[in-house]
Amino acid sequence: MQDMPIAEAMRPGRAPVDTGEFKADLASLLAAAPDGLIRDHHLIELGSEQHPWIDTGIDIAAGDKVTTFTAGKTVLTGTPIEIGADFQLWCRIGEDGEAFRGTRASNSFTADRSGRLYIGSYFPGEWATRSGELATPLEAYEAVNGDLAMAVIRWEGEPVEALKQLLAQGDVSGLIAAEIDRLTAPVAAPDGWHYLWFVGPAEIYKDCETEEHKHAICCSASNDCGLLLKDVPLPFVPGTKLRWSWRMEELPSDVSEDEFFTHDYLSIAVEFENGQDLTYFWSRDLPVGTGFRCPIPTWAHRETHVAVRSGTEQLGQWVSDERDVYADYAEHVGGDMPGRIVRVWLIALTLFQQGTGKCQYADISFQTPEGEVTVL
Repeated sequence: MQDMPIAEAMRPGRAPVDTGEFKADLASLLAAAPDGLIRDHHLIELGSEQHPWIDTGIDIAAGDKVTTFTAGKTVLTGTPIEIGADFQLWCRIGEDGEAFRGTRASNSFTADRSGRLYIGSYFPGEWATRSGELATPLEAYEAVNGDLAMAVIRWEGEPVEALKQLLAQGDVSGLIAAEIDRLTAPVAAPDGWHYLWFVGPAEIYKDCETEEHKHAICCSASNDCGLLLKDVPLPFVPGTKLRWSWRMEELPSDVSEDEFFTHDYLSIAVEFENGQDLTYFWSRDLPVGTGFRCPIPTWAHRETHVAVRSGTEQLGQWVSDERDVYADYAEHVGGDMPGRIVRVWLIALTLFQQGTGKCQYADISFQTPEGEVTVL
């Protein structure tokens, strides 16, 4: 089997595993597994263009201990955009079960219900409901191609102990070691925040402490995507301002972010009761004040971007920003003004150019006519 440094194997968002290598190495490893370790195992293969949901033929019982491993990639035809199976492949137990995936190319779980296991190919689709109904037309899948594979292993005992025994026999492109690491040293979302359900969980954000700020949120995204949300309900009235401090260490794009193929960025956003959001980002070279609707088709109707900083001169430095959100909404979104703010988002998108973005956030608050509302 091909060896891979553990540090690299454990990094979420690494390059997709080749399906041919995955199948060969997995078969060899499972053949060497100790007796009594694995109840059963299955390998499912599908094309990226197959729209959700694929019936695996596997019946899951409540309480089953399961680990999945994924391999392959999805390519947006005619472009350099590639999406790894770790982001692409979702599961569902039963036709009305909740769609879910892991944060890496491996995921272990205890089934909370009984039913048939289904697999769904996600991009370029988007979920409309938690059970995986599509918000996008089936024709969207004609724009992608690629080979995907998922191994489904049902254990006799606890996954982490079983994985350790299996690792003693070898590994598959570092996936076994990475899953042990994920189970024993999970990266928890910052306290009071959660990931946007229809994009999926990630290991991008965590609570941290810096020399300048005792309470901050650190962000590191490598070929990954995550939208972190915190509910902050308050009236949206003239004079409402958003303040925050951030230290941008690495921008995920070397070019302007206002095109679909280069739309990689880190930002802080405000969501309103009407479903619109304003997202403030640090651009590579767009002039400060540039505003545009999101170039991702499924987000163009709800998201507006505003560049609040530009360039690389202040990378690595803590800087503070303030935006009059009410004025920005009137200028860049327009139409009837919503009556309430509902959430603050932190957004990291580095999938399109498969790069890395790193920053920290601190001192997030709203200034309103009624006073200050602390977010972080």
